[in-house]
Amino acid sequence: MLLPLDESWSTALAFAAHPDDLEYGTASAVARWTSQGKRVVYCLATSGEAGIDTMEPDVAGPVREAEERAGAAVVGVGTVEFLGHPDGVLEYGLGLRRDIARAIRRHRPDVIVTGNYHNRWASGAPNHADHLALGRAVLDGVRDAGNRWVFRELVGEGLQPWQARQIIVTNSPEATHGIDTTDFLEQGVASLSAHTEYLRGLGSGEMADPRNFLESAGSEAGLRLGVRFAVAAEVLEL
Repeated sequence: MLLPLDESWSTALAFAAHPDDLEYGTASAVARWTSQGKRVVYCLATSGEAGIDTMEPDVAGPVREAEERAGAAVVGVGTVEFLGHPDGVLEYGLGLRRDIARAIRRHRPDVIVTGNYHNRWASGAPNHADHLALGRAVLDGVRDAGNRWVFRELVGEGLQPWQARQIIVTNSPEATHGIDTTDFLEQGVASLSAHTEYLRGLGSGEMADPRNFLESAGSEAGLRLGVRFAVAAEVLEL
């Protein structure tokens, strides 16, 4: 069973490795939150330029950035930022941690949202290396953002320390909470469907069918929460 997520917060900063990561489930929860008047900002480590086999990276990057902005707009997100790290070879390290801490200090969110940072998905399938690097850097970057003696140059940029109160890890295999997205699944489907070229590049299969994928994953989490559709999340209190 999943517990209902405490939604007594006003602002969130959502981190992902690639365009489309947030749309595979989390966007439905974002639609719920923005409908409540919450402000959500997206921050992506890469532009997803290595994600379409038939498209050269220098072409794919701008296309995928545009698709991400379009998908974000569907669920009420008006600010989408890209950190410019290389897709497919994203490295955990000080540079990524610094960029994450900088974004947190600039936006000063109540909560942080990110995706699965564990080695495997709930199905047992191995997680993507970029997801692992990003997720673990987010865990550390959140702490870095609150410590003025880490990345001291950020204070010199006018960015004072900021401590978010919680990390919401969506689609985690260790989920303890759920977000009821029954009334927002359609927005989630539309948000993922905005990734036209990416989905075309996938060809066939469940991942290429937004409605099938989101209804399947959402109904499984919904059963655990006691609703029709939901997004499962691990909650890390800070």
